[in-house]
Amino acid sequence: MKAPSFEGIDQDGKTIRLNDFSGKKVVLYFYPKDNTPGCTAEACSLRDNYADFLKKGYAVIGVSMDSEKSHKGFAAKYSLPFPLIADTSRKILNDYGVYREKMMYGKSFLGIVRTTFIIDGNGIIEKIISKVDTKNHSEQIFKMFQ
Repeated sequence: MKAPSFEGIDQDGKTIRLNDFSGKKVVLYFYPKDNTPGCTAEACSLRDNYADFLKKGYAVIGVSMDSEKSHKGFAAKYSLPFPLIADTSRKILNDYGVYREKMMYGKSFLGIVRTTFIIDGNGIIEKIISKVDTKNHSEQIFKMFQ
């Protein structure tokens, strides 16, 4: 399946487009909120293994509804070396189908369903991880391609 094209602004005010990564594999991960325990564990797992991702030819991109300012603080606090796109309009989230109904404590609400897409160099979605192991997310990704 072809990955939906996207364009968004990261924590440094830089425009990030999927087609900027043509020829490279992309780990595109969607997460609910900056500075929350699960999202921090996931981002830090990707950060701690970032050099391995680069060696294997992967780019890493995070996306949430948080603002550029929130992303800037989150990235600085945890030394995140990859772009975090501020999708405040939810366009990318909707295009990838990750903004949908969730249930917590018996209440239904709309929100981001934590999901990671592995996109090949031709823009094709190779894998979708819907049951993300936040603390071991990098290992979870690497095991899929052994």
